[in-house]
Amino acid sequence: MFDVLVYLYEHYWRPDAFPEADLLTRKLSAVGFEAEEISEALTWLEGLTQAASTEPIQPQSSSVRIYSSVELEHMGPEALGFLQFLESAGVLSASQREMILDRMLAISGAPVSLEDLKVIVLMVFWSMGEEPDALILDELFAEEGERVLH
Repeated sequence: MFDVLVYLYEHYWRPDAFPEADLLTRKLSAVGFEAEEISEALTWLEGLTQAASTEPIQPQSSSVRIYSSVELEHMGPEALGFLQFLESAGVLSASQREMILDRMLAISGAPVSLEDLKVIVLMVFWSMGEEPDALILDELFAEEGERVLH
């Protein structure tokens, strides 16, 4: 499913630029994606569209997000650390965080890998028509082994 999401991110400048679902399914199938992963990705994107259209959360500046045990189990420590990094860097709003959590919980299997979480974060920004700054894009795309420590 994540390969389909990355493909869509790379080939469509925003979600509303997709063709209709049947045509998109045929195009993705012609590229070589399996029917099951196409279906999963399109269902997941439908949920993302619904989450993006809901009223954004406006917490007070002094509020603290407490994660449920289900969220923590599904996220795992690496993903939780990365999500907290994005929040503390001021890159992620509360409503974006909640969209990410919603879409993360929509994925079967736990914990979600850090690489999968990065795709989810990228897709949330993309669905909102926002592009993270260059340093955050580097965090989202760079593999751990590719980093050069100074």
